[in-house]
Amino acid sequence: MKAENNLDTDQIRQLVWRLAFPSMLAQFVSVFYSIVDRIYIGNIPEVGELALAGVGVCGPIVTMVTSVASWVGVGGAPLLSIRLGQKNQEGARRILANCFFLLTVLAAAITVGMILVKDPLLSWFGASETIFPYANQYLTWILLGTVFSLLSTGMNQFIICQGFSGTGMKAVLIGAVLNIILDPVFIFVLDMGVSGAAIATVLSQVASCAYVLRFLFGRRPMVSITFGGYSRRIMGQVLLMGLSPFIIVALDNVMIIALNAQIQRYGGAARGDMLLTCNTILQSFMLVITMPLGGITSSTQTVLGYNFGAGRADRIRKAEKHILLLAVGFTAVMFLASRFLARYFILLFTRNPEYIALTMEAVSVYTLMIIPLGVQYTVVDGATGMGLPRIAITLSMFRKVVYFFFLFLIPAVGDIGQIFLAEPISDFISPAVSAAAFFLVISRVIDRAGSQSGQEEKVPSGVQKGSVG
Repeated sequence: MKAENNLDTDQIRQLVWRLAFPSMLAQFVSVFYSIVDRIYIGNIPEVGELALAGVGVCGPIVTMVTSVASWVGVGGAPLLSIRLGQKNQEGARRILANCFFLLTVLAAAITVGMILVKDPLLSWFGASETIFPYANQYLTWILLGTVFSLLSTGMNQFIICQGFSGTGMKAVLIGAVLNIILDPVFIFVLDMGVSGAAIATVLSQVASCAYVLRFLFGRRPMVSITFGGYSRRIMGQVLLMGLSPFIIVALDNVMIIALNAQIQRYGGAARGDMLLTCNTILQSFMLVITMPLGGITSSTQTVLGYNFGAGRADRIRKAEKHILLLAVGFTAVMFLASRFLARYFILLFTRNPEYIALTMEAVSVYTLMIIPLGVQYTVVDGATGMGLPRIAITLSMFRKVVYFFFLFLIPAVGDIGQIFLAEPISDFISPAVSAAAFFLVISRVIDRAGSQSGQEEKVPSGVQKGSVG
């Protein structure tokens, strides 16, 4: 069946926008339903704020686990796009088969391993004796749904990279809508509290997973899931390609974990728990920025990968331009939202004036430099999409090193309340370095790919020059 988007002939601007917007919207909805969990939890009578702090400690751990989906999904999808651009259908089929097998095995192993170590992890990542019971209840149920979470998220990348961006969006919407409906039922009607929120999330992940696998095992996609042809070499390529997005997501959560630990260390018992609650709300707000932004830059990787495989440098450059405009435009809008709408967002979680004032101050500092993040995401995800994982990993690691340096320096020499400055400092320095890397290194790689393709690959047979975006 014909894909929703033709990567070979569709005009680049329209192609980028048609891929980016469904993915951005899907990520918005995904963030919304994860935030709904926290909103309901924060409004549980008498214990809401403590329960919210407990879930906040779980957040980085859960996201670190699900980042494995990005490792395999975002690692395999660009390779599949490149193979399709090379008209290598068999190579694309083998990549999908190996990714499905790899992700299933990793999901099962992670479930068992994390359940065994969750108690010491929660304590290590900042759960005090007061909030530990809430964190433990939530994390236990979430871990039981790891297989469904990883398969739905990771394999959805292979729907999007084949041009079915609308179908990929539906997969996310199914889980999001179901979770929003089930949350109040399990939390309040059945009086299951934090455990109810986690169970509602797992059931929504089961529904999304069923939809994704039903599509990929069907006849609609150009490449469907098959069994056999497993190769360590292919799996190694996938893991290398996906290492950059995995490191980005994993270290983003290590950053939050380290932030929580620093808050507890320097904030003391009472102030530490309060700052943890504020940081949970802050990180929820940041998800509204970073996940849709990642949706823009990751969903459009398929355009870059396909045309890199086809050796069409002109289409790559046009795509990069439109991706950058979308990413920076989005972060500019969210910067304004952080200045004028943050209070209304915080009120969804708490009505405590002290918590509100502290969180508003944290949001205003943390988001000072989010506009340059559009550059950072465009360059790093673009490099991954074109099969340049070493460049992507280097740029990602540089940003994390800058952040960690200031995360540990600031509270050691100043007040713990200033710790949120570590984020805008890293968000200013890192995009500047990434932009320089694009013009000095990545741009030359794109030119080489185009020069090696030959004139026939620049204008494929049957495609008129006027039809190229």
